[in-house]
Amino acid sequence: MEIIETIPKLQTRKSDAHKGDFGKICIIGGSIGFSGAAALAGRSALRAGAGLVRVAVPKSILAIVASIEPSYTTIALAEDNQGRISKKAINQILTAVEENDALAFGPGVGVGGELQQILYTLITQQEKPIVIDADGLNNLAKITDWPEKLKANLILTPHPGEMKRLWAGLFREPLPSDRQTQSVKLAERTGTIVVLKGAGTIATDGEKVYINKTGNPGMATAGSGDVLTGCIAALTGQGLSHLDAAILGVYIHGLAGDIASRNKGQISLIATDIINALPEAFQKHQS
Repeated sequence: MEIIETIPKLQTRKSDAHKGDFGKICIIGGSIGFSGAAALAGRSALRAGAGLVRVAVPKSILAIVASIEPSYTTIALAEDNQGRISKKAINQILTAVEENDALAFGPGVGVGGELQQILYTLITQQEKPIVIDADGLNNLAKITDWPEKLKANLILTPHPGEMKRLWAGLFREPLPSDRQTQSVKLAERTGTIVVLKGAGTIATDGEKVYINKTGNPGMATAGSGDVLTGCIAALTGQGLSHLDAAILGVYIHGLAGDIASRNKGQISLIATDIINALPEAFQKHQS
């Protein structure tokens, strides 16, 4: 097992670069009452350098999501009677798969049978990088034998509760108490990149392991994980390997949280403070 200590960096941008050079990202998420999650991921992806960000949400919340940030575009998806993305949106989502370099699925999306059908369709698309977070992971845990059906390149970002649900669906043995063992075994079993969130967030491909040292308890706040999702998706779209995108995303997210904590304090820190601190975090790391 190789322990990674060096944090990746993005390449210096060429003087004649255009937005298409820095990744087209689509965030798929949101539901009635959870419009902020998808918006946070979209704003974060922009601040993490994505050239173009699209946020695909149920049509009834599109106006809310669009009003939060003018710099991303939005896609109105068909929805069910509970305000969640409907399986009728699958063709729209497949178009997004074709048109974008990387996707994220899960922030605020909810859990349900139609969402599991959508996710199954996504993970069976050949070699498309997809960050799966939040309820995306809870839906994934309900898909039987999903690693055997997997064709996409997944980056999974569970918190401990989501890790427990994923583990229960794949392993007969109890969940180990050691976080590194959990992460490595899940990555090995599924052929994915695993980012196990929490104090000392772990990123691994099953062979290489990174243990993060940035971040603070103030980041234990609603929406912080959505910000990380947007960061990792954006970095993947800018050409980093999936493991390097996960490592840099985790590091920068934590560093931005540390900067925000110094300015706001841990008690008052909220997810948008982390987004607002991303520019300074990138400046510190890239210099």
